[in-house]
Parts: sequence; structure tokens; C-alpha cells
Amino acid sequence: MKRFLKWAGFVCGVAGLGLGLYLVAIQMTGNFAAVVPGEAYRSNQPTPADLATYAGRYKIRTVLNLRGRDDGSAWYRDEAAAAKRLGLTLIDFPLNAGRRLDAKTAADLVAVLRDAPRPILIHCRSGADRTGLASVVYLARIAHENEETAERQLSIRYGHFAVPFFSPAYAMDERWEDMEATDRSAG
Repeated sequence: MKRFLKWAGFVCGVAGLGLGLYLVAIQMTGNFAAVVPGEAYRSNQPTPADLATYAGRYKIRTVLNLRGRDDGSAWYRDEAAAAKRLGLTLIDFPLNAGRRLDAKTAADLVAVLRDAPRPILIHCRSGADRTGLASVVYLARIAHENEETAERQLSIRYGHFAVPFFSPAYAMDERWEDMEATDRSAG
């Protein structure tokens, strides 16, 4: 039994190390991915150089900042200056990854995603939780993708790791479930 427990501990340790390295790697590479190619993309907090690259390569026209306006922070001042210099529309839409969105905020998010000039770059700090929720909403409500495809945006693939009662980011999953329930009752 001791041997089994040692082996199981070793396997869990290696798996944990591998997951940790993966999460660091996606952050170091910008956690950038297409949500819908040519329409919507997602990333972690972009640098001014990232914005220039994304604008050039993917023709980004709008940056949706889910961290909210923060004039006192260098990251925000840099982002706002880069967006202005590149002729991009910057939309500040503050979300809190640990708090469920109310129905009005969810409806406002849908409206922003629907009405913003495309292609759009959606980001938060790590590009995992808030960005994941906005990407699910984009796929389901704007691109009209199926539920399974949309929900892949809230996954470990992008660094979203939410466990009920243990992870504050689970609020993003709960909000999406609330929105789906509203859809089912309306339809």
C-alpha cells in the first residue's frame, strides 16, 4: 500500500507540475486565441506591442477591456495610448471574476459584443475567467454556436479552472448557467 501511495503521489506531482508549466506558458505567450476567426479574439492583458501585432495581423478594430478603466495603472495608460495611436476603439467594461453578473450587466455585455466594431479583441488580466465568459457569450449569443462549442471557452485550455465552493472564478460558470436558464425559459 505504501508503494502505491508513493507512486500515486509521484504521478499527481508530475501532473501538477505539468499543469503549472502549461498555465505559465499560456500566460507568457499572451493566452491569445481566435473565438471566431475574423470576428472575435481573446487574450490576456495585451502590451502595446501585442496590440500593434493583433491590429496588424488580425485587423482588430475594437479592444474590449474587461478589467475596467483604471487611469492610475500603467497597464491601462499604456493600453489606452496604444489603442489611440493605432486607431482602435477601446471599450472599458469592468467585470469581477469572483462575482456573478446581474441580469442587466449580462444584457449590457451582450449588447457591447453585438454592437462593437469587429474584429474585436476581448481581454482581462489573464484571459481565463472574465474573457472566457465573454467569449462563451459571444459564441452563443452573437455567433449562434451550439452550447458545447461555446462552453469550451470556459476551460482549462485558456487557464480557467473553476471548482464549485473552492474557486471564486466559478462565478463565471454560474453566470453562464443563469443566462442559459433564461434562454430556455424564454424559448
